[in-house]
Amino acid sequence: MNERVLRLAIPAALKHLLDIIQILIDMLMVGSLGVAALAAVGLTMQFMMVIQAVMTVYAVGSSALISRYIGSGRKNRASAVVFVGVWIALIGGIFAGILGWWFSADLFKWMGSGPDVIILGNGYFQILSMGMVLIFLDTLAYNALSAAGDTRSSLFIKILSSVLNASLNYLFIFGHGGFSAMGVEGAALATVCAYGFNVFIYGWILIRKGGVLNIYPIVRIGEAIKMLTIGFPAAVERVVGVSSFLLFVMMITSYGTHALAGYQIGLRIEALAFMPGFGFSVAAMVLAGQYIGSRQLDYAYESVILSAKIAMMFMGSVGIVLLLFPEYLIHFFTDDTATTEQAAMYLRLVGIAQVPLALTFVLSGAFRGAGATKLSMQISIGSLWVFRIVPSYLVMVMGGGILGVYIAMTVETFIKGWWFWRVFRQRKWLGIKV
Repeated sequence: MNERVLRLAIPAALKHLLDIIQILIDMLMVGSLGVAALAAVGLTMQFMMVIQAVMTVYAVGSSALISRYIGSGRKNRASAVVFVGVWIALIGGIFAGILGWWFSADLFKWMGSGPDVIILGNGYFQILSMGMVLIFLDTLAYNALSAAGDTRSSLFIKILSSVLNASLNYLFIFGHGGFSAMGVEGAALATVCAYGFNVFIYGWILIRKGGVLNIYPIVRIGEAIKMLTIGFPAAVERVVGVSSFLLFVMMITSYGTHALAGYQIGLRIEALAFMPGFGFSVAAMVLAGQYIGSRQLDYAYESVILSAKIAMMFMGSVGIVLLLFPEYLIHFFTDDTATTEQAAMYLRLVGIAQVPLALTFVLSGAFRGAGATKLSMQISIGSLWVFRIVPSYLVMVMGGGILGVYIAMTVETFIKGWWFWRVFRQRKWLGIKV
């Protein structure tokens, strides 16, 4: 079982790392165009977080069903879920693309952006909106293959598309290779082309014979209802999480520019610590779903325990580094003393909480794989608001320092980890019917 966990988790973790690296490369290239261009792309990423939260509806729903059917030996049934998911992704992508195209400029105005940012952001987001169907299909294909137990293919696709995206950025943004310089719009076009490449390769993998999963052309309305029923709580959890994150950032902003800059740097560094947690979350989701599908409930339980142990070991080790040597990591981003102090404060506190955070990653993944998305939603939203958002707000309005806000955040991480563990040990999630 150890080998199976690692075989699923390591490619998923590396793909997550490449996602982060690709974003950083995009920001570095766009950053050379000026502050307005950087702000426009940064705000677009905030909008995309909301869209990705909506995509959770069919991504998590399809994953839970596919892993369950693969575990029970019903490959054609799992492949039928993919076909239904393709139609949902197409409809959702078209709808989101139309809204994004028509209301692109308004979104930047609502965020209080300046004229330069509105113009640049409108051009960037409109091009992304034209490729929204590709983004929706890419999300479906990645989650479907992962649920079937194939995370390696997605890693290889991501390696190739990351190289393609960076190369096209160079050509389209700056006007090399005979192309006209397109600026931020070139960055958006490069991203859409990379997604198009992903969807093409994913389509080939799913259409060819002999793969772990195919596209079985039959529409089962019951599967669509199951998919949306399972995925809706996960989407609500994600949307509330994104909204709460923005509220938390607003609280941090009230403490000044150095506090906000330190927090943003800390988030980027902490994202690297998320890498193993994300990988083992995927492993727990896949194994829990497949073992439940094959009615091996004890194996499902033990596979999650094993995934959690390994994830806590990896993220705990990273936590020690964040706790003891944050300044060395921060200096890659800034030499400003005040910002460094703020970022170091944040990283030391999140370093303490890496072990319960790893546990939360894995157990929430297992719940999603089992179809117990309502349980995960209730725990995540309840813990987030009762133990983080409200206490942080009280600290802020009572004149407490930013350290108090970060302490509330750290305490909430421990409480959420304990809460997930307590519900996990009751084993009711193993009996969820999908």
